[in-house]
Amino acid sequence: MSLELFNQLEQKVTDTVEALEMMKLENEELRNENAQLKQEREEWERRLQGVLSKFDGMDDSSAS
Repeated sequence: MSLELFNQLEQKVTDTVEALEMMKLENEELRNENAQLKQEREEWERRLQGVLSKFDGMDDSSAS
């Protein structure tokens, strides 16, 4: 194998490793963002359930 081909192969391997490392970092960031969004959604759902239960309480009081 010529030195030039070996250098090209080495550069491609280096580029690929760097790309994989960047993807791993991005993946971790996205996982963290996803966890935060899930937590926010759960909080909104909890609050919405609280509001809906107040409406249910009003309906029950009106029906009596």
